[in-house]
Amino acid sequence: MALTDEATDPVTARRPALAEMSDAWLVGRARELGAAVQRHEYTQQLEIVAMMDELLDETQRRGEPLLVAQLLRSSALARLATKGLAAEAEPRLDEMLAHTRRHGIALLRADAHALRGRRLVIAAQEDAALTEIARALAILDDSTIPDRQVGLRNWNRLLSSTLIDCWLVLNQLGVYEAAEEVIGRAATAIRESASPHDIALQLINRIKMLLGWGLRLERIDEYDESAEKFRTAASMGAAAEGPFAESLFPRKANVAAIDQVGVLAAAPALNQPGAEHIERLEHLYTERAFGHDREIVAIALARCLDKEGRREEALTVLRETRQSISDDTSQPSMRLNIARELARLDTSPDYASGASESLIDYARRLESEMWSLRESQIATLNARREHERLSAEHGAITQQALQDPLTGLPNRRALDEKLRQLASSADAQPLAVALVDLDGFKGVNDKQSHAEGDNVLRVVASTLRDALRGDDLVARYGGDEFIVLLPGTPASAAKMALGRAVKSVSNLPHHLSHGVTLSIGLVSLRPQERGEQVLARADAAMYQAKRGGGNQVASANSMAADPAAAWASEAPPTDPAWDADDHS
Repeated sequence: MALTDEATDPVTARRPALAEMSDAWLVGRARELGAAVQRHEYTQQLEIVAMMDELLDETQRRGEPLLVAQLLRSSALARLATKGLAAEAEPRLDEMLAHTRRHGIALLRADAHALRGRRLVIAAQEDAALTEIARALAILDDSTIPDRQVGLRNWNRLLSSTLIDCWLVLNQLGVYEAAEEVIGRAATAIRESASPHDIALQLINRIKMLLGWGLRLERIDEYDESAEKFRTAASMGAAAEGPFAESLFPRKANVAAIDQVGVLAAAPALNQPGAEHIERLEHLYTERAFGHDREIVAIALARCLDKEGRREEALTVLRETRQSISDDTSQPSMRLNIARELARLDTSPDYASGASESLIDYARRLESEMWSLRESQIATLNARREHERLSAEHGAITQQALQDPLTGLPNRRALDEKLRQLASSADAQPLAVALVDLDGFKGVNDKQSHAEGDNVLRVVASTLRDALRGDDLVARYGGDEFIVLLPGTPASAAKMALGRAVKSVSNLPHHLSHGVTLSIGLVSLRPQERGEQVLARADAAMYQAKRGGGNQVASANSMAADPAAAWASEAPPTDPAWDADDHS
C-alpha cells in the first residue's frame, strides 16, 4: 500500500505490537519509514529515528542475521538523513560491518562501506569517502552470484539499494561518469522485479544526477553537452509521474509528481526557463524538498525569474539558499553551483569592468583546473577499487587456509595459532578453554542424512558463535567438536556464558537441530601449559559432562573431589541456569 503523509506521521500512525509482526512486515515498515524520513520536518524525523530503533531492537531479539543487517542499515540511514545525527550513525555502521562480515552477507557489507562514505562526505572528508566507495564497489564486483537462501528478487533489491547508496556519494562528489555507471547497474539489477517505488526512485535519482552534471558542464563552458543533459532529464521527469503515484514516497493524493518533487519541477525549468514554471518552483522552494532538491529548485527558479526580468528576486532566492547551506558540507559540487549562479547574475560588482572580466577569466581557468582534478578522482576511484578487489582476493585465499569450509568458523590451524597467541598475552589471562561436543549427532547422520547432519553443524556453529562475545573464538576442532577460547574470563564467568550457549542450542526448533544438545568441558589455561595439554584436560571435562547426561557444562573444578574446595579461589556461579544444569 502506498504511504501518504498522513500514514507516515509518527504521531498519528498506529504502533502495532512488533512481536506479533512478521519479518517481512518489519522490513517493509523500515522501507516506508526510510522514504518518509527524507521529507518530514526535524521533530518528526526524530520520532521516525526512534521508531527505527524499535524495529531494530525487535529484529535483534529474533536474531535472524539478514534481518538484523537490514534494520541496522535502516537505523543508520535514518540518522544520516536527519540533521545533527550523522555522528550517531557511526556505531551502527561499525556494528553493521562487523555483523555482515561475521555472517558472510556481502551485499550489506558493501552497503556499510557505502554508508560510511556518505557519513564521510557529511564530515567533509571527501578523499576518505572515495576510498569507502572503492571498497564497496570491489565487494560488489566479487558478489555476482546470487545467494539462493536470500532469493533472487530480494538479492537484486539489496544489490540495487547498495548501488544507489554508492551512487549517492559519487553524485555528491560530482564524479558523474562513475555515478552513471553505478546507477545503470542498479537499474539493471531490478529491471524484471522493480516495484513502482523502485522505478520512481531510479528515475528521480537519474534526473538529479543529470541536472547536477549539466550545471557542472556549464561551469567549463560545455553548453551543448549541458543542454543535452537538461533535455534528457526533462523527458525522464514526464516518465516518473506514473510510478511516483504508487511509490512509498510521502505524497499528496491527486497531485502531480511535478508539483511535489523538486527535481521533477526543476528539470523542464532548466531545459527551457520561463514564466510557466515560476509559481510551481516558488511553492516547492518554500516546502521541504526531497533530499537536497532545494538547491536545484533555487537555481531553476532564479533562471526563470531572471528570464522574466526579475533579477533582484532571483538574486534574493540564491542568497537565501547560499545562507541556508552555509554549514552543509554534504553537497560540495552543488554549493559551487549556487556560488557560480550568484556570480553570473550579480552584474554590479565594485570593480572596474576590466577587473571584472579578469576575475571571470580567472574563475573559468579555476573551473577547468577543478574539472581536471575531478577526472583524476575517477582514476583514483578505479585504482583503489582494483586495489581493494585484489586485496580481498588475497585475503580470501588466506582466509580459506584458516577457515572451516562447512561452518565458516576458524579451523584447527587457526585455532592453534590463536591459542599460542593468547597463551603468551598477559592481557588474555585468565584464559578459559572449552571443548564442545554434540549430543545425539550420530543419530542425525544415521537416521536423516549426512547432508542434514551438515545443516545441523552449520546451525549449531552459528548459534554457538552468536551466544558468545565478539572477542571470544569459536573454532571447529573436527567432526562434531568445537573449541571455544574466552580470553580474560574467569572460570565462573565462562561457565555462565557457555551455559547460555547450551540453552540456546537446546531451545532451537527441532527441524533445525533435530534434538542435538551440547556437552561442554571447561578448563582454565595453566602457566607454561602447552596447547595439547589444555585441550586434553578440556576433553576429559567434556566426557564428565557426557557422563552426567549431556546438555550441560562440566568444569575442571566440578571434577574435584571436594566441591567446596573447588570454588575456594573464586566466587561460585550465580546464573540460575547452572543451578538447574550442573549435575556434578
